[in-house]
Amino acid sequence: RKRVLEASQQLTEIINSCLESETSTETPEPSKDVEAAAEEEPAVHCLWVDKFAPRRYMELLSDDYTNRCLLKWLKLWDTVVFGKEKAVKKAKPSTEAHPPFKEQQNKWKTKVQLTEEILEAELDQHKRPKYKVALLCGPPGLGKTTLAHVIAKHAGYNAVEMNASDDRSPEVFRTRIEAATQMQSVLGAKEKPNCLIIDEIDGAPTASINVLLSIIHRKDAEGEAVAGTGRRRQREGGLLLRPIICICNDQ
Repeated sequence: RKRVLEASQQLTEIINSCLESETSTETPEPSKDVEAAAEEEPAVHCLWVDKFAPRRYMELLSDDYTNRCLLKWLKLWDTVVFGKEKAVKKAKPSTEAHPPFKEQQNKWKTKVQLTEEILEAELDQHKRPKYKVALLCGPPGLGKTTLAHVIAKHAGYNAVEMNASDDRSPEVFRTRIEAATQMQSVLGAKEKPNCLIIDEIDGAPTASINVLLSIIHRKDAEGEAVAGTGRRRQREGGLLLRPIICICNDQ
């Protein structure tokens, strides 16, 4: 344990010296050296998990299959959110001439291809994906929240995070969901659309989960509703036009 602590201290000193040398080369003026040293003092004592956290998609160290699936699902919202038309894949002529059986077709497909087909299988009448909510499960420290933020930023969204365990009241839970998914983000976000990230969804009460389900289900049935229930729909809110990512430890 003593040797590990000594090696960790040496490595910390090496990294700090490298960072100081980089800042000193960038600010050669002697008057700015004092200001740079004063600004570096709080950064030296921050946690490594925050200091070296991934900022871009290529810096993620989590499971590549999970990263691709979440990004693929988030890109399915481009037609509704950004107005981009979905690219249509052209079928190969060999498969058209000799269509194999479905069992044989699925047998030779990879796990990623099967997931992409499931995600793109159905779109509703508003051109939204079939599954309105994504759920990330795993033990603490796996990088679920970091993955959600990086993917949302990579897809062009402004990540809005809320903790389901903090908002125990269903009314507050409903208000925060509607505010994040229906209102536009303007201040400090360059007018990017919001992507709601609900952390610790497994700690939310049953009433809050029912609120989330009611928001999704009533939006799907809005096109089939009759004109006589217009006031009720107006009171409950409009269509869900923004993606929601939920995070939990216990599936």
